[in-house]
Amino acid sequence: MKLHSTVTAGLLAITAYDAGRITVNGRPLTKSFLLTPRRLIENWPPDSVDSLTEADLQAVADLDCPIVLLGTGPRQRFPSPVLLRPLIDRRMGVEVMDTHAACRTYNILMAEGRDVAAALIIECAA
Repeated sequence: MKLHSTVTAGLLAITAYDAGRITVNGRPLTKSFLLTPRRLIENWPPDSVDSLTEADLQAVADLDCPIVLLGTGPRQRFPSPVLLRPLIDRRMGVEVMDTHAACRTYNILMAEGRDVAAALIIECAA
């Protein structure tokens, strides 16, 4: 699905997504990544919710955004609460949703000027 926004000049927006790929400002990405309105961190290690580690979520916490959207692949899956500890300890709000919903939500919050981070899992094809 192609997405458009008119208020995101100079910011990182998700411009399209489909199965196995998300496009950020015209750049296609096929591996999981972290995104804020001003920062893209490619090749975030997890390729599924099952492979998430506390260190992966510590990298999200280190972005220091009060709102975190965790996109868990093609369907919503909740990670173990123990893994969320780095985010909880910093009192960050975490919303868990499927990755495409997280893409749409990220763009809305980013366009509103919110300080948001998206941790987006792109599951590798088997």
